[in-house]
Amino acid sequence: MSRSIVVAAAQMGPIARNDSRKQVVDRLLALLHEAHARGAELVVFPELTLTTFFPRWYLTDETEIDSFFETEMPGQETKPLFDEAARLGIGFYLGYAELVLLEDGDKKRFNTSILVDRAGAIVGKYRKIHLPGHDRPQPGRDAQHLEKYFFLPGDLGFPVWRTMDAVMGMCICNDRRWAETYRVMALKGAEMIVLGYNTPNDHTGNYDFDGLSEFHHQLSVQAGAYQNAMWVVATAKAGLEEGSQLIGQSMIVAPSGQIVAMAATTADEVISARCDLDMAALYRRTIFDFARHREPQEYKLISERKGPVPPD
Repeated sequence: MSRSIVVAAAQMGPIARNDSRKQVVDRLLALLHEAHARGAELVVFPELTLTTFFPRWYLTDETEIDSFFETEMPGQETKPLFDEAARLGIGFYLGYAELVLLEDGDKKRFNTSILVDRAGAIVGKYRKIHLPGHDRPQPGRDAQHLEKYFFLPGDLGFPVWRTMDAVMGMCICNDRRWAETYRVMALKGAEMIVLGYNTPNDHTGNYDFDGLSEFHHQLSVQAGAYQNAMWVVATAKAGLEEGSQLIGQSMIVAPSGQIVAMAATTADEVISARCDLDMAALYRRTIFDFARHREPQEYKLISERKGPVPPD
């Protein structure tokens, strides 16, 4: 008998800079209830779910910066989401900005996601590794993308967890573009990757590139799913948010690389699909039988060299 899980991608429309956590959590609860009505057992929310995408601004006031971050999870404002999900028996993925307060008074800031099981317990945490953008404002740019200014690269690697009758991994936004993200978790047996993203279509300043944002998004997720024989559930925060256009196209992609569900709007929207987890095993017995076909001794350069070095 095949194993399956009903998964929902709970896309969100724009979040304003002055929206409160309560306003956002109320929207999450509405999406959670819609997902439950569809029979969902796992709901995937976006990256930085609880706030607007603040890395578009160069902020210098520490108090203002900290206002976008969470020091505990769940906190007072997010606990209702945990409680309701546990009451309904639904697991979820949640992306947020994490502030770590050190004993010496210093701070560390990460772009973080957590995986919560159907009893409301946090079973896994991931911190975004592939941070896009810059660590200082770029002159002559109408739009900034300053994740390297606000966040440190993740320090937890790419772990996977056995939960909700599956082996699951997490990543965040730009991670989905990097082949190593999927392959590392595939080698740990991941059957499903869940991820959130906030992807502006003006982040490079080159229209010929930015105009392909939706295509590049689909290409990355479909290739990652197919080449690693896994399900991928990708959820957007989308729409015109504080003057920046974020792409939508939340999607659920099968190990075949086929899109089985996709959002049709850039607003709050739930899509869902029943995911046959044994489909991943089928692809790993055939084309992508890693143990039979991989030749890792030929791939050492991938971990030894960070950037390209052309021949003499």
